[in-house]
Amino acid sequence: MKLSPLPPFRALLYFEATARLGSFTQAANELHVTQGAISRQIALLEEYLATTLLDRTTRSVKLTKTGKRYLHVVQKSLQPLVQATAEITHWQGKQQITIATSTALASMWLIPKISDFNLHYPDIELRIFAVDNPFNSQGSEYDLAIYYLRHPPQHGKSIPLHAEEIVPVCSPQYMDKYGPIGDINDLKEHTWLTLDESLTHWISWDDWFDKLGLPRLKPKRRININSYSMVIQAALSGQGIALGWKNLIDSYLHAGSLVPAVNRTLHTNYKFYIIEQDDELVRRKNIQPIFDWLIDQIDHSEREFSVATDFETLA
Repeated sequence: MKLSPLPPFRALLYFEATARLGSFTQAANELHVTQGAISRQIALLEEYLATTLLDRTTRSVKLTKTGKRYLHVVQKSLQPLVQATAEITHWQGKQQITIATSTALASMWLIPKISDFNLHYPDIELRIFAVDNPFNSQGSEYDLAIYYLRHPPQHGKSIPLHAEEIVPVCSPQYMDKYGPIGDINDLKEHTWLTLDESLTHWISWDDWFDKLGLPRLKPKRRININSYSMVIQAALSGQGIALGWKNLIDSYLHAGSLVPAVNRTLHTNYKFYIIEQDDELVRRKNIQPIFDWLIDQIDHSEREFSVATDFETLA
């Protein structure tokens, strides 16, 4: 069978990465090339196809209708090739499982547990794919994903793990210098560490007040940060008060490096979800042990948290 016509393969890879990540910069970083190389290869692909794949009237990466259809075909075509290659090379005799999650969950929760994973599953190669936008975790990029979401994902098989609890936290040094904080109203005299509002699947300070049935407050000053792990790092270094998701900060609470700023905790209906790709190639892998291990780790975190803290929880 003659495989013709075939588009330039490198251009396909550059187009797929740019469309998936929604950014020329991120695609260039992932592929270790320049942004100019990305642009040239996509232009080459468009010239070969005699059609436009990207809408260049906007500053952001936006696909045309043809581009969206072509991306779907490209990803479905590349996925079997990725899987077949992995099966042949066998990752040095090991099975590889990719877990997609946010940078915060990866750095603050998952990565510290890798040694336990390696102890229980020495024959499985773990790959962590960190991306903050869960809707960018597509195609062959992951076998399992863990994300904090307002609603169950529309695609794939998902298991809700638990509702989340959120409490304002700060370092003991910050409390010693600027505290004590007598009640909720005193929060307005402090610096709030705020997660960038573009990350809409996270609870904001306004959401926290609204869901507790409290009047919204304005802080004395606000520091906006676009990464939750950096928000917590700023809190640890005494820069202000942050909203703490208990299953991400339980180790800091247990160690005393973070303390509750006020004794009010919001129990939300938002949940962390484990998501399995609804894909035949993923189903061929034995990922049930990984499912079980992840759930066991989350259960263990909850037991540690219940021992280390005693907060008032409000629905």
